[in-house]
Amino acid sequence: GSGLLKKKTLVAGQGVDTRPRKGQDVTIRLKATLEDGTVVEQDPALTFTLGDCDVLQALDLCVQLLEMGETALIVSDAKYCYGAQGRSPDIPPNAPLTLEVELLGARDAPDLELLSGKEKIQLANRKRERGNYFYQQADYVLAINSYDIALRIVGSNSKVDFSPDEEAELLDVKVKCLNNLAASQLKLDHYKAALKSCNLVLEHQPGNIKALFRKGKVLAQQGEYREAIPILKAALKLEPSNKTIHAELSKLVKKHADQRNVETEMYRKMLGNPGASSTPRKCKDKLPWAIPWKWLFGATAIALGGVALSVVIAARN
Repeated sequence: GSGLLKKKTLVAGQGVDTRPRKGQDVTIRLKATLEDGTVVEQDPALTFTLGDCDVLQALDLCVQLLEMGETALIVSDAKYCYGAQGRSPDIPPNAPLTLEVELLGARDAPDLELLSGKEKIQLANRKRERGNYFYQQADYVLAINSYDIALRIVGSNSKVDFSPDEEAELLDVKVKCLNNLAASQLKLDHYKAALKSCNLVLEHQPGNIKALFRKGKVLAQQGEYREAIPILKAALKLEPSNKTIHAELSKLVKKHADQRNVETEMYRKMLGNPGASSTPRKCKDKLPWAIPWKWLFGATAIALGGVALSVVIAARN
C-alpha cells in the first residue's frame, strides 16, 4: 500500500495453488534494470531459499506471490534493493530497480540431517556471507537473521559421519557466526544477547581475541568497568600490537577511575567529612552513644515485650 513495491503480471502462471512456500528452494529467471534502462543484473537460473533473505528483499517478498511459469514485472524502491549505499560500481545509492522475474521451479529444501559435511559447510557459509553483507549495509536485524540461520544449519543433527577436518571447519564457521552475531547485537544495544554470544565463543576458544574484545565492550557499555578491564587486558596480552584494544582499554581505565572518584565523592557527602584540623566536640552525655547497637535493640525488644505482657494481664483482669 505504500507504493514502494509493485508487481505486475506479464505472463499468467499455472494457478494460485502453484505458488512457492517459504523455506522452499526456488529458481527464477532474473533481469534487473535501472530507471534509465541500464541492465545491471541478469541470471537465467538464480536459485535461493525463499524467506531466508538470501537475495534482494524485493525478490524475497514478491516471488512468494508468483505462480509457477508466471512472468512478472516488479518495480521496487531502493529500500527493498541496495538501499542508501547502492552497489559499486553499477548501482548508485538510493536507486530504484525494475525486476523482470519468471518463476521456473520450486522444491523443498534439502534435509539438513542428510547433508554431507562439505554441503553443510558450504550452505552455512553462504548464509554467513549474506549476514556479512547485511552487516556492511548497516542492516543489523537482517544480519542477525542470516547468522541465526547459519548457526541452525551448523548445529543441526546429522545422519552422516563427518571427517575430523570437516568437524573442525564446521566449528570454525560456528565461531565466526557467533562473533559476527555478537557484533550485530552490540550495534543494536542488545547487551544480554551479545554477552551470551561472546561466552559461547569463549566456551570453544577461550583465547578468541574478537570474543574477548567484544565481551569487554559489552560489559563496558553496561558500566561494568571492573569486570571489563581484565578481559581486555587478557585480549591485549594475546595480541599486544592491537591498537583498537589498546585504545579501548585506555578509555575504560580512565572511565573506571572517574567512576571511583564520583563514588568516593558521593560517599563523602553521605557520611560527612570533618576537617582533619578540627577537634571533635565532646559529648556531655556519652552513655547513649557508648551502648552497642545490639544492646539497644535488645533493650527495646524487652521493653516492648513488657508492654505487651501488661496489656495481656490487663485484658484478663
